[in-house]
Amino acid sequence: MGQPSGDFRQEGVRPRTGELVSGGLLVSVGGPDGSEARPCPEEWRPRPRRTARRDQSRGQLGPSPAVGPLALGSGPADLPLLDREADVAQLLGRLAEGRSIRLVGQAGSGRSALLKAVAEAAADLAPDGVVQLCGHRRSAADLLQELFAATHHAPGFRPDPAQLSQYLATVGAIVVIDELGPAGAELETMLAAAPDCAFLVSVAPDSPSLPLDSRLEDHLVAGLSRSACLALTARLAGRALDEAERAWAVDLWFESEGLPLRFVQAAALLRQRDVAVDALVAAEEDRHSVFGTLEKQVENPDPAVREARLRQSVSLPSVAESAAPAVRLAQGLSESAQVVLRLAVALGGECPTAPHLPALIDVSHGESALHELADCGLAVSIGGHHRLTAGALELLAPHWPAADSTDGAAQHFSWWVGHSSVSTEQIAAEAEVVIGAMTADREAGRPQAVLRLAKAAAPALALALRWGAWEQALELGLEAARETGSAVDEAWFRHELGVYALCVRSQARAAAELESAITLRQAANEPRGSAAAGRMLDLLRADRDLPDTANAPSATRRPVIRAIAAQVPWRFRSTPGTGRTSRTVLAASAAVLALGVLGAAIGLSVAGPDSRGGGTVRPGSPEDLSGMGGNLPLPTMSGSATDSPEASPTGSESATPDPSASSASPSASRSPSKKPSKSASPSASTPSESSSVPAPPVVPPVQPPAPNSPQPPVPRPSTSSSAPWTPAPTSNPPTTTPSPSSPAPTTSTSATSSP
Repeated sequence: MGQPSGDFRQEGVRPRTGELVSGGLLVSVGGPDGSEARPCPEEWRPRPRRTARRDQSRGQLGPSPAVGPLALGSGPADLPLLDREADVAQLLGRLAEGRSIRLVGQAGSGRSALLKAVAEAAADLAPDGVVQLCGHRRSAADLLQELFAATHHAPGFRPDPAQLSQYLATVGAIVVIDELGPAGAELETMLAAAPDCAFLVSVAPDSPSLPLDSRLEDHLVAGLSRSACLALTARLAGRALDEAERAWAVDLWFESEGLPLRFVQAAALLRQRDVAVDALVAAEEDRHSVFGTLEKQVENPDPAVREARLRQSVSLPSVAESAAPAVRLAQGLSESAQVVLRLAVALGGECPTAPHLPALIDVSHGESALHELADCGLAVSIGGHHRLTAGALELLAPHWPAADSTDGAAQHFSWWVGHSSVSTEQIAAEAEVVIGAMTADREAGRPQAVLRLAKAAAPALALALRWGAWEQALELGLEAARETGSAVDEAWFRHELGVYALCVRSQARAAAELESAITLRQAANEPRGSAAAGRMLDLLRADRDLPDTANAPSATRRPVIRAIAAQVPWRFRSTPGTGRTSRTVLAASAAVLALGVLGAAIGLSVAGPDSRGGGTVRPGSPEDLSGMGGNLPLPTMSGSATDSPEASPTGSESATPDPSASSASPSASRSPSKKPSKSASPSASTPSESSSVPAPPVVPPVQPPAPNSPQPPVPRPSTSSSAPWTPAPTSNPPTTTPSPSSPAPTTSTSATSSP
């Protein structure tokens, strides 16, 4: 990886821009108002195709192709595997049966070396070969995306979970993942997404146990035998061990239970001891050649014998120092290697690649420094960069505080991620280093540096499809924006987190983040930013059928109450959260209902009987008020003037009809089903008993008119105010004699209004 040319201290931060497809969304990253997503047109959607199996193994556990081996240094990784033949054969047999395996063991037990050996031998076990992935600080979604990218050709495309399951359902490969982080339900979901793949993964020693129904099976990686540990130490030391060193190595084997990493570091301690012995030999030779000797030499002139004698004067490390040798090894490093190691400690154990070292710590030969760290067992290549080995960070951090080791790292990486000559693959390989730089600046109390790097790195990590690191960068930037009190920057990070949540199908989080961004941008008077966040919120509601939480009423209220509450004036409403909203809306709704009923009653009373025209009331007509007067008592048919309203003289113009009586007659005529009163006698309606007043006509019950039949005209009262309207007498009124067993006759008066 070449370092971009130019002085980064004189260039401004240029955020990276671009587009990618996430599921069915086209996401524009790095816009002036933040990232935006919209439905992807059908013709723009990627058409992933399966990649041909060219090599025996795809993917990398060691150096990334985007970085290269020269930038990483070498180390003792090329040594043949010792004392692992039985483990390799057992793992290959279980993988051939389609079983998935999880390697467990102590830190430094050689799980990564065993993974590499099995991956090289399992190339012909699966139709799609072997896919090697790095799980260091990666989520399950990132690992599935890398598996998809290793088996399909679709640059700039990140499928949603449903699409990813569809594409990976036909992949049959041996998937090897080193330093797997996900566990529990997240791990089982990842395994279920590729049902035809067999997984071989390694996990940290403190990983939780597997559930009973898990696809994975545990395989314990134990330490090496004593002979293998002695052979490894001698091979890495570059010479045979003497008796004292062999005894020291055996004691270390008992103490460390044969962990290979301890003997890699023990061999480094022996090499440092040899350097000290060589210095003594050279000093002795210089002393004899410059000043000569006053006496005859009594020592053996053989150089090997003299070296063995001087080696005995340099003591071996104690067993306790050999069990935790990080501090002693660091003291024996070269000056450039110590500076690089101090930077790695400040970055939380992540070490940048060699091209970054001259700009960060002014080291001219970064490759040799990384090579020295790897040879000493203090660093190991993982993915696209180096990280410190297990236990080294905890031992070195108290002795080497960060201080100002990372001062300027944020400025350098802010320029680097936005440079046009840097590819997204290179940014993906250095994602952990960028996150480590932001974390170091946060712990050092430099929020402005964190803010600068987060705004520059977040779009680049999104385009590199390292969305786990993208989320971490946004969260660190949001924390820095809050600390600095910048509402504009906080709104930007809220908006970006909302777009991220929208892309990963986290509906509730996306709605919350976008609503917060709108509120902050409206307060900061940013109409364009508010409109952009509003468009994302509208897309979220349309795509996920989410209710409008800002304007929609409560789902527990009745529809009629919602309709009435929508008409309540604003002054009767209270702000949400005060506890008076529901009571106010209910009181206003009751008031509206009461006003409606009261208005209807007043209208009916004002209209009076004149509005009905005295005509025959047909059931079901608007004049029929049987719903209100159906319970009124039926008037008796006794024939007295006080029992019936029709007993009043009809020919007198000065007679005024009683409103109560006129309103009772329709009730009697509209209740044909009511039984007659017990006080009514059969002779009450005979003509002989009411000779002066004609008896009211008795007609059969009025049946509702048939549909589409002509309706009789309804007479209207006279508009003249000189004389009141009175019903005209009916000639030849029919008479009926009701029987106690027959239903009550229905009386009805029909008259025409006279002018």
